[in-house]
Amino acid sequence: KVHFSAALRGFTNGAADVEIEATTVRRLIKALDERFPGIGEPLARASSVAINGEIIADAEYEPIPDGAEVHFLDMHQGG
Repeated sequence: KVHFSAALRGFTNGAADVEIEATTVRRLIKALDERFPGIGEPLARASSVAINGEIIADAEYEPIPDGAEVHFLDMHQGG
């Protein structure tokens, strides 16, 4: 299950979450971009990904266990 921040819901027609199968974060981004064209680029730019509550930086090849919950964490600019 993938959860989308409010900033990403413009790509998902307002959906807050979807269920989709993928074995790695990279494949998940590809599958999501096929389902929601244009979402792949902002997801690839996400600073980190949380899988089942564990935050992982540079998660492109990170495996996703069956039934996992995935959150893409937005990059925040500091000042």
